[in-house]
Amino acid sequence: MNYKVRGQNIEVTDALLDYVEKKLSRLERYFEAPPTSDVNVTLSVIRDLHIVEVTIPLTGLLLRAEHRSKDMYSSIDSVVDKLERQIRKHKTKVNRKFRQSGSADHLFSDEVTQLPAGEEDMLEVVRTKRFTLKPMDVEEAILQMNMIGHNFFVFSNSESKEVNVVYRRNDGRYGLIEQG
Repeated sequence: MNYKVRGQNIEVTDALLDYVEKKLSRLERYFEAPPTSDVNVTLSVIRDLHIVEVTIPLTGLLLRAEHRSKDMYSSIDSVVDKLERQIRKHKTKVNRKFRQSGSADHLFSDEVTQLPAGEEDMLEVVRTKRFTLKPMDVEEAILQMNMIGHNFFVFSNSESKEVNVVYRRNDGRYGLIEQG
């Protein structure tokens, strides 16, 4: 895998670069052939928090993980653990799908075992909600979201007549997801 490591508000030292590459190289064992796309790694420091973001674009799949902690090396370790869990979950899902259809997938290596007990249950839908979308503008949707105390809110945008989602970002500001 090719690593593109960049720093924001931090100098990426040779020691940090070596540590990132060593830890992320653990992920190569999960693939039949190492991904040819670049692995994007962003190391940043914001208000004494060390943030590591890793994005691995694959064919038909995007693996992404982020972790924040007081220690950069701890954040790197946690991100790699999160990516390993994502790969195992996806591999289990792919294997289950292809066992049912009778074909094979060669994106992931067969060396990796199934999901640990309990993690497979996390993919199960345990509750379904139905509700009518009230047409409203973005500001009203943000107010509604804050009123009910959620981190996101689905609504019918009165301007575009499309279904949108507003959400609270980690920095305390708001984001909007629109249909493409």
